[in-house]
Amino acid sequence: MTTIIIVAVIVLLVIAYAVMYNGLVQLRTHAQESWSQIDVQLQRRNDLIPNLLSTVKGYSKYEASTLEKVTKLRQQMVDIPEGDHAKLMEVSNQLSSSLRSIYAVAENYPDLKASTEYQQLMEELSNTENKIAYSRQLYNSTVAALNARIQSFPTNIVAHLQHFTQMDYLQVPKESKQVPKVSFDD
Repeated sequence: MTTIIIVAVIVLLVIAYAVMYNGLVQLRTHAQESWSQIDVQLQRRNDLIPNLLSTVKGYSKYEASTLEKVTKLRQQMVDIPEGDHAKLMEVSNQLSSSLRSIYAVAENYPDLKASTEYQQLMEELSNTENKIAYSRQLYNSTVAALNARIQSFPTNIVAHLQHFTQMDYLQVPKESKQVPKVSFDD
């Protein structure tokens, strides 16, 4: 009878360990997949940028430095090593900021603003920016679930034994947290 109880306890412990381990693997996989979604949207944005730049160039002699900066940042994103998430997000945030400058061009060039090609590109780019924002939220939510599980007892024992480590959240750039200056003076 004692042997049966000992075997039953061991079997239950093995099952519990397996369930906790599989849960950690599943959360880690979801976090990796949500990062992949960010990467896909960043690539989509990178693919749209050359078309946008050529459209803007065709309608204006907008300051070349802004167009060059966007082109340079786009190339930097392409050149970033695959695992350097922090650098990729840093350059992505800079690129988003530079793209806002190009959005403002349309206000100064009514012909550009009325262009069907420009409107379609801007809509695609806006949709892509929204998808990037959503993907970032999904990633952070998934990382939060994984990190909570890694820290929770008794899963933290399995996480430690299997070398699971916490993942970093994607942070909002400091510039984005600043209150914009609004002035109604001309």
